[in-house]
Amino acid sequence: MQQQPVQPNADVVIIGGGIAGVTTAYFLAKRGVSVALVEKSEIGFEQSSRNQGFARQQGRHPLEIPLMMACNKMWQGFEKELNADLEWQQGGNMRLARDQQELARLEGICKAEADLGLGVRMVSPAEIKKLIPGLDVEGNFIGGMYCQSDGQAEPTKVPAAFARAAQEYGAKIYTRCPVERIEVAGGKVVGVDTLRGGIKAPVVVCAAGAWSSRLARTIGLGFPQRMIRSTCSESVEVPFISKTVMWGGGFIFRQRPNGMVWFSGGSNRGADYDITLESLRNMWMFMPNYVKNRRAIELHIGGPLLADIWRNMPWSDYRKHPFRYAVMWEPKPNLKKAELSRRAVAKHFTALKDIRIGRTWAGGIDATPDAIPVLGEADTVKGFLFATGFSGHGFGIGPMAGKMTAELITDGKPSMDISGFRFSRFKEGKLAMSMTQV
Repeated sequence: MQQQPVQPNADVVIIGGGIAGVTTAYFLAKRGVSVALVEKSEIGFEQSSRNQGFARQQGRHPLEIPLMMACNKMWQGFEKELNADLEWQQGGNMRLARDQQELARLEGICKAEADLGLGVRMVSPAEIKKLIPGLDVEGNFIGGMYCQSDGQAEPTKVPAAFARAAQEYGAKIYTRCPVERIEVAGGKVVGVDTLRGGIKAPVVVCAAGAWSSRLARTIGLGFPQRMIRSTCSESVEVPFISKTVMWGGGFIFRQRPNGMVWFSGGSNRGADYDITLESLRNMWMFMPNYVKNRRAIELHIGGPLLADIWRNMPWSDYRKHPFRYAVMWEPKPNLKKAELSRRAVAKHFTALKDIRIGRTWAGGIDATPDAIPVLGEADTVKGFLFATGFSGHGFGIGPMAGKMTAELITDGKPSMDISGFRFSRFKEGKLAMSMTQV
């Protein structure tokens, strides 16, 4: 992408080059809006290229399902629309159950989602074997929840494709260009200052993923957010099994058309949470969701906390310029969990008993207290919008978030109801907690 000094003016500045940022840029530029997108690293460098690649409708919060159903139709046409190979496959999504308690929970979720119009259904062990040939079902899984219209795409390709398309419509994209501060005057945003110059704009979109809370605080907005570390691996090329993606049995499985498998999980506590000073903020808001997911996340106290304390000392340059120090930031993968997930895949697929890891990485998932995103304008700073907080399931719904944000900016209101994702819900104490998410 471009490395020249930033343009001095734009209609909209977007902070963040992940899936939400680049799709917002694309839909705005397509409407003729002057867009400048600034990204501290490279396009899609963080979680938008490191996630599992699911574009699923099932297992979501009820507020997300209508948007994701509409987004599913969009996904089906993106390769043609963007003239790009996104490795889109519509082979369905399977959530597996190992015992009666888990099966009963999935049955309840299935009914609730079917009532919303989603084509999701329960499947028997025999049906699972047909859909995922080679999966060792007997003695491992007693049923599952299946949505045939769900799909997958390749995260390393999608953000870049949207960025290229946005540029073709005139959007300016600046990488390795961290924001220094957001300029506010009279309760309104007037632009941003970056490492490569200032950009005047009446609208600024925060699509900064796991860095959004820190960014929002610079203009006095308290956005509750946590960063969860998730480890994922890709195998070397193996025999093709299925284009149906699956999760359950302690691991997550997705196979690319080239045969390589993306997998993660590997244990009940598949994700890692590094305790830092940030953990002390809004702790009470996160407690219910932590209790709900306490078996899925492993807590760590140590190096990250000490480093965070040092970085926040009064003399620290990091404290003054935090985003400069986050350029090309690489979270540390949990290699033990990578090996456990490899063993889980090998155990459950006879044809993959000798599967080997080709590469392993980690990503920083941005989580909100109720595990759904924040979309729309901040209530106290006019012109500042959020498109962030996707809590580990933003890749699939990201394009719809971009479309809704673009419509809000250009039309004054989006074409679908996003009021449940408003930023003010935190202050109102109206968190959108749900027992139907999996």
